[in-house]
Amino acid sequence: MFDPKKLEQVAKQIHDSMPQPVKELGNDVEQKVRQVIQAQLGKLDVVSREEFDVQTQVLLRTRQKLTALEQKMEALEGKLASEDKGE
Repeated sequence: MFDPKKLEQVAKQIHDSMPQPVKELGNDVEQKVRQVIQAQLGKLDVVSREEFDVQTQVLLRTRQKLTALEQKMEALEGKLASEDKGE
């Protein structure tokens, strides 16, 4: 779900911003930071980018259909109003 490259970049930024004595503990700290970030991101109620894009397209098609139906409704109401005036 999460881009591993982005996760790696965030973990590296956190590691780089740590004080030197902590950095000297080595890769173990960086690995732990990565694990904590991944665990916290896993707890978030989010959707993947792919799912978001799919839902965006569905919403766009729904909006287009709604607009078309609104136009048809207005045309029918106009036709009905003009027929009522003709009686």
